[in-house]
Amino acid sequence: MIRMIVDCDPGHDDAIALMLAHRWADVRAVTTVSGNAPLAATTENALLVMALLGADAPVYAGADRPLVAEARHATAVHGESGLEGARRFDHGRAVADGHAVDQLIALADADTWVVALGPLTNLALAIERDPSWPQRVAGISLMGGSTSFGNVTRVAEFNIWADPEAAARVFGCGANIIQCGLNLTHQLCTDGATTQRLSARGTAVASFAADILASLHERLRQLAGRDDAPLHDPCAVLALTHPHLMETASRAVSVELRGDLTRGMTVTDERTSRRRDAPNVNVAYRIDAERATDVVLEALLA
Repeated sequence: MIRMIVDCDPGHDDAIALMLAHRWADVRAVTTVSGNAPLAATTENALLVMALLGADAPVYAGADRPLVAEARHATAVHGESGLEGARRFDHGRAVADGHAVDQLIALADADTWVVALGPLTNLALAIERDPSWPQRVAGISLMGGSTSFGNVTRVAEFNIWADPEAAARVFGCGANIIQCGLNLTHQLCTDGATTQRLSARGTAVASFAADILASLHERLRQLAGRDDAPLHDPCAVLALTHPHLMETASRAVSVELRGDLTRGMTVTDERTSRRRDAPNVNVAYRIDAERATDVVLEALLA
């Protein structure tokens, strides 16, 4: 079973990814970062999901703002709490002592992957403190960026846009990186039929998942007029636990930091000539959505 640290900013799809990770992987720790909501909220949401799962992995709080800019959040999608629609309950869980960045460094080994589901601030700080860190982990599987369209701006995806300086540091660090961007994640979607199946199951985990997905569907219906929702963050877990469901290719990817229209864009070298730049990322392009959905539902219905 693959070992991982999940660095996240829950977030509806982060919560689903945590459920997926605990079904199919050995989760050593969960680290949180400011992103979909402020750090206090994302940390509480991670604790809530861990309590729901009855999981023992500790939760460590990390960076409460990006490296350079002020923090910005995805409240339009995830609500003020980050988990709009969740049924909250008293759980008695508390954040573990120590900073997330210290734990990313301390837990690094050749058998442990870092699954990054939010802005990459914690990872960038780990690299700053320990330049050898990228070579001491098995790799980084991240949800972020895109080879095509954005979701915050025309070309920038939220996790990269929220802290592009951190993303640039991570993409250039020399680690073994798998990138699951919007071009891939929009192939794996959940809809009303999914929530009905989860609700019918009636277990605590399935009901929780049904509630947060129903809330996410309603948000996206209001914002974008669509009746389904991409499962962004679970893709970064599936890239490790079920890699046979994805098609990837090595590419050179850089993060744009200056453009008025393109700040936060992941620029992918798609040239077919011999002038293509040296690759630094394994970019995911296709996913077997039907089989991947079965894997996700198996975790949520277990």
